[in-house]
Amino acid sequence: MKKTVKTAAMVLLIAITTANLFKVNAQEDKTKRPSPPATAMAKVGNAHITINYGQPSVKGREIWGKLVPYGQVWRTGANEATTFETDKDIKVQGKVLPAGKYGFFTVPGEKEWTIVFNKVPNQWGAFKYDQAQDYMRVTARPKKSAKFNEKLLYSINKGWVSIDWENLDVSFKAE
Repeated sequence: MKKTVKTAAMVLLIAITTANLFKVNAQEDKTKRPSPPATAMAKVGNAHITINYGQPSVKGREIWGKLVPYGQVWRTGANEATTFETDKDIKVQGKVLPAGKYGFFTVPGEKEWTIVFNKVPNQWGAFKYDQAQDYMRVTARPKKSAKFNEKLLYSINKGWVSIDWENLDVSFKAE
């Protein structure tokens, strides 16, 4: 009798542990998020650039100046802060950005955006963003995009890094 109770208790413990492991793994499946992870990669000169970001959708919302306020630091994506990584030194808008991985933020404005490369790549959103940790800031001008983009999209084409979302495009030169 004692052996049967002990065996039943062990089976129950294993079942609970296994169920909890499946639950934890399901919660960590980032592809199931409303703003799933996305990556933009390209070679610029001799450098390989990789941008990792969470990809939010418009979902009928007013984005610029509302969901994403003007004049405030934005993670320029969703969930974890966006990261910008280059394996070689590059120039961004004419300024040298050393090889490395950076937290990538922007400060959107109606007529000008500030593009921010922060020394702390692994952050959740911009909640603990510290301007003192910025490596470099450059500016770029927003323009109306060629088409409506329901999902935030980063692309790298012929040395131009573009951020497209809703009806807006912000691009900056990387070489």
